[in-house]
Amino acid sequence: MAYYEGYQCSICRKEYLPASILYTCPNCGGNLDVILDFERIAHKYQPEDITSRNDTSLWRYLPLLPIPDPGGEGTPLRYAGWTPIYSPPSLLKNLGLKNLWIKDEGKNPTASFKDRASAIVVGRAKEINAEVVVTASTGNAGAALAGMAAAIGQKAVIFAPKTAPPAKVAQLLVYGAEVILVDGNYDAAFDLTIEAAGEFNWYCRNTGYNPFTAEGKKTAAFEIWEQVYLTLEEDSKPLCVFVSVGDGNIISGLHKGFKDLMNLGWLKQMPRIFGIQSEKSAAIANAYFAGTEKIVPVAATTLADSISVDLPRDGVRAVRAAKTTGGAYITVTDDDIIKGIGELGRYGIFVEPAGATSFMGLRKAISTGVIQDDDPVVVINTGNGLKDIRSAMMSVHEAPVIEPNLASLKRYLKK
Repeated sequence: MAYYEGYQCSICRKEYLPASILYTCPNCGGNLDVILDFERIAHKYQPEDITSRNDTSLWRYLPLLPIPDPGGEGTPLRYAGWTPIYSPPSLLKNLGLKNLWIKDEGKNPTASFKDRASAIVVGRAKEINAEVVVTASTGNAGAALAGMAAAIGQKAVIFAPKTAPPAKVAQLLVYGAEVILVDGNYDAAFDLTIEAAGEFNWYCRNTGYNPFTAEGKKTAAFEIWEQVYLTLEEDSKPLCVFVSVGDGNIISGLHKGFKDLMNLGWLKQMPRIFGIQSEKSAAIANAYFAGTEKIVPVAATTLADSISVDLPRDGVRAVRAAKTTGGAYITVTDDDIIKGIGELGRYGIFVEPAGATSFMGLRKAISTGVIQDDDPVVVINTGNGLKDIRSAMMSVHEAPVIEPNLASLKRYLKK
């Protein structure tokens, strides 16, 4: 049973009934927050009713989600979420931290964090009998939608910039989605998607536009609560969560998840949320540094394609996620991002550029004294390194080529 009551605009605070609207606020254009009946949820469920569940996916949190069970048993749809956390002792020692966890979203079915949003949106599409689901994507969101839709036979249309990494485009095509490459950037694809959805009555999944995307992404906050927060000592300093930011929807979803847990009384201390952006795509960080919620577009050129956005569509909530939790925004260079890919790889963790962005944000926070050695820290890797082989190869030296004989090997080893 879904305890879903409607929406509230994050800007003008106007409320709407569930069936009255699909996307953004008609009054001011603001992003909508899904409203749940926390009193009824808390009356029926206790934390142990969730933590004792055997379902190792995001669907273990179904009572805290705004959709009914979508079915799809035995398919990848049922395996999104519940991603692992790593805490390599040698990495902790290297960073000088006592408590660090890397949450690896690359272990999702289509290898990125975006599976969470797409799983919920596909479930919502099934509930409202949508014939086609459409989204704009630089690759990860599209792959997630294509994969989750394919799992239950839902038709999907994906608009992607023609510059999207080939590995990501390949995923879209293999999953059987209708893929259309746009001669423009992500923002151009985003706008075309909204026009197409209106023209053809397609259900639009666009990040920072469809309110159900944040509902999927908040499940990562629920998992961090279970996997990390509940293991901390009662007198622990606040948990610090580092995540890369593009459109702003992941950080907004994480914040929404923690707020939901606070509203239920299941989380006693709000984590500090740190948003990390590339200096070459820093519209939200710029607003944070300026002390405003006004998001001014930039000409994004970062190599981290999944966070390369001119005009973030969930910028206001993204600014608030850091500001209201005692976190901050941090920017890193693209050179830092490439270094981060190589560094985490040496600990057995293969990350996409956006995942390295989170990690290098932590490195910068440590070097500037923002993070102390006794701060408990979670870093979110948003996707698998295989998503962007070109960037991965920039982080390493090319492998040598030798003749297939021992003499050649010996000559090489002497170098």
